Amino acid sequence: MENEIKLPAYAKLSLIVMGSLAFFYILYIGQEIAVPLVFATILAILLNPIVNFLSNRKVNRVIAILLVLMVTIILITTLMYFIGSQISKLTDSMPQFKQKFSVLFNDIINWVSQTFNISKTKINTWIDKTKSEGMTNSSSLIGQTLGTISGALVLLLLLPVYIFMILFYKPLLLEFIARLFQRDKHVIVVEVLGETKTLIQSYLIGLLLEAALVATLNSVGLLIIGLDYAILIGIIGALLNIIPYIGGLIAITIPMLLAFATKSPIDALWVFIVYIIVQFIDNNFFVPKIVASKVKVNALVSIIVVLIGGALWGVSGMFLSIPIVAIVKVIFDRIESLSPFGFLIGDNQPDIGEEIFKIKTRVKKEKP
Repeated sequence: MENEIKLPAYAKLSLIVMGSLAFFYILYIGQEIAVPLVFATILAILLNPIVNFLSNRKVNRVIAILLVLMVTIILITTLMYFIGSQISKLTDSMPQFKQKFSVLFNDIINWVSQTFNISKTKINTWIDKTKSEGMTNSSSLIGQTLGTISGALVLLLLLPVYIFMILFYKPLLLEFIARLFQRDKHVIVVEVLGETKTLIQSYLIGLLLEAALVATLNSVGLLIIGLDYAILIGIIGALLNIIPYIGGLIAITIPMLLAFATKSPIDALWVFIVYIIVQFIDNNFFVPKIVASKVKVNALVSIIVVLIGGALWGVSGMFLSIPIVAIVKVIFDRIESLSPFGFLIGDNQPDIGEEIFKIKTRVKKEKP
């Protein structure tokens, strides 16, 4: 019988830390490969029931996959065309917005000068200095912007190819996963795969439904206020709201600035009230019933993983972080040694008072 190698606690901790750093570093440097693959895998799981439905109706699997991809691309293209046309109209009004923003900016400078007793000359000098520093770094900023745009184009081009391949080679991939594990583990593997599939499908469908409802409420509220491009701003706000916690803050800032610059401070206040009401409805009715019921991840872990996802993969990482962690929780819950981490990720909050009471009672009983 072989002797087990027992490592001290500090050695185990060091291995865990080094392994985690290496893992996240690989994810960071390999984001151009990993992000399209993860997106494609999630979307393939979402589209798989439709492909199966067509295949069961005697439609050739390749043709079924192509039909589903074509319809999906048409729907997304239609949405993007609408948003693009609205943005082009917004761009035509930029000179007017620029003039109003200039007036607003001058009013802010006057208010700062009078309130804090700072001369306008010093404020303008600081602004000019900031502008010059920004122009110095403009080349790197342009390079980063072009890199982001090119990355997005590559993602859009690769996604349909990856989705097609994943759907077409699904039997091969499932057989590969089966061969990774011994036969006595196949029941657990099937349960994990089934839960993961259900989780992703229900989560994404719920997310799309929530976004549609939030976009409708945002647009109606902004139309009542009379804000220009209300439908466009409402849709953008709903899309930003998909990014947990952080997206909602950005979504409320854009229409408030637009209302403050183009209408009046009272209108900006009304925009704030409308978005607060929408966020209240979303957080207390839409999210618990439509989205959160599918993904059992507590708020603390959600915020941490969103920030980590943003640091690793940018906006894509923020969006992907919650479903990935939810899948990790499903796996942790099925592995006995990792089940405490699955419990930590989840939102099953124990009663602290009862737990402390149990511990104290146990200690009293153990005392001689």
